[in-house]
Amino acid sequence: AVFTSGGDSQGMNAAVRAVVRFGIYLGCEVYFIKEGYQGMVDGGKNIVKADWASVSGIIHRGGTVIGSARCMDFKERWGRLKAANNLINLGITNLVAIGGDGSLTGANQFREEWSSLVKDLVDNNQISADQATKHGHLNIVGMVGSIDNDFCG
Repeated sequence: AVFTSGGDSQGMNAAVRAVVRFGIYLGCEVYFIKEGYQGMVDGGKNIVKADWASVSGIIHRGGTVIGSARCMDFKERWGRLKAANNLINLGITNLVAIGGDGSLTGANQFREEWSSLVKDLVDNNQISADQATKHGHLNIVGMVGSIDNDFCG
């Protein structure tokens, strides 16, 4: 799944398009998470399957076509727990996070907490032990999408 988070920056749509098209090329099911971390927490219609045509004609557009939102809920463990539940129920354990320092820091924290979030979901009977085994690891790729000039390299 791919999402954009934080403030809009140049190149976000090109990055989203590249992630979707390369994922499809590799034979993966690719999802959009609309409105960044807020969409991940809220789930439902905010997490939708992407296809080749859904990213046609977007690289020249400004902003991010899948939306971006600040999300106070994700800063709290209960919000990350909801996000983990939404992803696991869709079979998503690979994320591409496109954003700035705060967004990528949040993605890393999510990755670090993943196993304990999965354990809590099992303990609270929100997912099965089988789902926990199948989705016990979270892979994250972080892509810088920022106008703040605060990343080296």
